[in-house]
Amino acid sequence: MKSLKRLWLFTFALALWLTSMPVSAQVSFERILHAADEPQNWLTYNGGYSSQRYSRLAQITAENVGTLELQWVLQNQVFGAWQSNPIVVDGIMYVTERPNTVMALDAITGRVFWKYRYTPAANSLVCCGANNRGVAVLNDKVFMGTLDARLVALDRINGQPLWITEVGDVDLAYSVTMAPLVLKDKVIVGVGGGEYGIRGYVVAYAAETGEEVWKTYTIPAPGEPGHDSWEGDDWVHGGASVWITGSFDPELNLTYWGVGNPGPDWNASQRPGDNLYSDSVIALDADTGELKWYFQFTPNDGYDYDSVQVPVLADMVWNGTPSKVMMWANRNGYFYVLDRVTGKFLLGKPYVKVNWSSGLDQNGRPIPTPQPEGMPTYPGNQGGTNWYPPSYSPRTGLFYFSAWEDYATIYRPEESEYEPGRAFLGGGFSVLAPAPGAPTIGIGRTNPINNWTNEVGHASLKAMDPQTGEAVWEYDQFDVSDSGMLTTAADLLFTGGREGYFHAIDARNGELLWHVNLGGQIVMAPVTYMVDGVQYLSVISGNSLSTFALRN
Repeated sequence: MKSLKRLWLFTFALALWLTSMPVSAQVSFERILHAADEPQNWLTYNGGYSSQRYSRLAQITAENVGTLELQWVLQNQVFGAWQSNPIVVDGIMYVTERPNTVMALDAITGRVFWKYRYTPAANSLVCCGANNRGVAVLNDKVFMGTLDARLVALDRINGQPLWITEVGDVDLAYSVTMAPLVLKDKVIVGVGGGEYGIRGYVVAYAAETGEEVWKTYTIPAPGEPGHDSWEGDDWVHGGASVWITGSFDPELNLTYWGVGNPGPDWNASQRPGDNLYSDSVIALDADTGELKWYFQFTPNDGYDYDSVQVPVLADMVWNGTPSKVMMWANRNGYFYVLDRVTGKFLLGKPYVKVNWSSGLDQNGRPIPTPQPEGMPTYPGNQGGTNWYPPSYSPRTGLFYFSAWEDYATIYRPEESEYEPGRAFLGGGFSVLAPAPGAPTIGIGRTNPINNWTNEVGHASLKAMDPQTGEAVWEYDQFDVSDSGMLTTAADLLFTGGREGYFHAIDARNGELLWHVNLGGQIVMAPVTYMVDGVQYLSVISGNSLSTFALRN
């Protein structure tokens, strides 16, 4: 009898707790389409469909940023890298924990309203880490991808599951680690698993039912355009995964997705040809998934230069003509500007040391210069930058991103045989060190064996002028950085680093205005939002989500 009473009291208390959660307006497609007009919210993974990570909020300025104070901290209950991006809707924050837990929080206090925990299959295989980068919200639902390649729809008010659909075969190492993208009445995700010999794709589901609407493979089958860029049956296990959220142009009705490297990763000679559409950006019709155009950054990639960076969209005058462009700091060490209507190459320049290519031809195709066996390739295996989100400020006209300077890898290609559910890598690599056995983070030294000078592993935050491909200013950090970017209408740039520092930087000139050490590596980009007239900043450092606002 007492146990029944306790159960009733617990149920009653839980009901009171849930009913105390504020009920916000529906998050319609129209709201997300005009996300820039309600900067008090952060409605998508990158703040809006153009993926600029720019906010019109300007309460926090260069003059008062020094009075930022910590408001609340949420501790992650699962150890490991926390790479989630919060979504904020009308004072409610939705964020994921590893491996597949969704929480709804009070964005003012950090109080948890509800938590949904999904347990992925025990045989889930994921490179590299049990990561989940966030959710999408549409109408009354929250959507999350899972490590065992499922897509889950939850009730936005109480966190109860509404439907779960299979995206890929977990036994073949398919996974979903990205935050979904919602478009119109659809939820779109891509699949991970390129290191295990999958065949990648982007797939759209009906938001109401979870039924598949369209699927577009990132490796063309026999008879499809581009299939002749593969030899024999290499295409069947050619990788080309998609694991970072794409962008969308509503006027063109095109959604843009970055595609990962081909498999096996480090033995390009095992899969002759360009290996389309690996290492490419693909433009898909949002209603049908039809491929409209593509641009390949690194044909026959043997360096693991995934092109899963964020496609950043902007309208600007290009050579005297109003143009729709796409900006892309690629993992291969080149910064690109493309015409996003046609995919035409407009500009490409290296932003870090590059020796795998001597340049780009007039169409943007790299001119390969493979390095002799045992010699370093620049940039290294992690690239000149990676998946962490950049930012573009329409006020300054600059594109901001983290770059890994003077970072190189020595590759060891080997023949690999595909086995279902096993790593399909084609060899291995080692990070170039100043001397054998030395740490790969440090000050420039001369390697006494091969007699090259190398400064290993430091980061520079670059403010790139997309018109020229040249950095207007740089902000150096001691260690390499995996942090993304946020810019605001007050011309502030917020970012972090592996040392745990959270920085506020003048977006116009790179001057450091304020910083605080949060004690853990900062990986995902910060977000900003406003509740009851107060602007907040939230950032994940190590295993903590910290939220700041100005001192009262």
